[in-house]
Amino acid sequence: MTGTMLRRQQLADAAISTLASSGMRGLTHRAVDRTAEVPAGSCSYYFRTRRELLQAAVERLAELDIAEIDERPALTGPASTAETAEIAEAVAGLIEHWTTTGRERMLARYELALEAPRRPELRAALHLAGSRHRAAAEKLLTAAGSTDPTAHAIAFVALLDGLLFNQLTAAAPHRLTPDQLRRTLLDLIPACTGASLPHPAASEGTADTAR
Repeated sequence: MTGTMLRRQQLADAAISTLASSGMRGLTHRAVDRTAEVPAGSCSYYFRTRRELLQAAVERLAELDIAEIDERPALTGPASTAETAEIAEAVAGLIEHWTTTGRERMLARYELALEAPRRPELRAALHLAGSRHRAAAEKLLTAAGSTDPTAHAIAFVALLDGLLFNQLTAAAPHRLTPDQLRRTLLDLIPACTGASLPHPAASEGTADTAR
C-alpha cells in the first residue's frame, strides 16, 4: 500500500471516529486533522470536499465490515441447514464485536444513515456499500437452502440492523445477552431460508428419530 493510500485510510478512520464522537455537525476537515493527529490542511488536501470525505468514510466502513465477515468461515464457506447453529454462533459473535470493540464504527454508520435522506449522493454511497453486506448474506442464505435468497438477504440484513441498533442503544435490561442473541438467531436464520430447525436443547431427545 502506497503512502498516499495509507494517509487516505488514516484520514477515513479519523473521519469515522469524529462522526462517532461529534456527529455530522462535528465532522469538519479540521476536526479530522486533529483526530488523526496530522498537520492542519491534510484532510482537505486528500479529500477536497465534504462529499468526498463522507464517501471515504462510507467506503472504509464497508471495507472493515466485509473484512471481519470474511474472517469467519461459517459466514463465507459452504453451509447447510444442519450448520445453522454454527452460523448463528458466528453472527452472534459478529454482532457482539460490532457493539463492543467496533461500537465506534456502528455509531458513525448511524450518523451517516440519518443524514442520507437529505443527501442523495450519500444515500447512493450507503446503498452501494450495503450491497456488499446483502451479497454476503445472499451467499450465506443460498448455501443454507434459502428458497428466495435475494429477498431473504434483504430481510435478514434489515433484521440484523435492528438487533445491532437495540444492542447499541437499549438500556441494560433490554439488551440481549450473548446466549439470548444466539438463540434469537437460531430462530431467525431458518426463517430466512424457509427451513425449520429446532433449538439444540429441544432436539436432544429426538436425535434418533431425526436420523
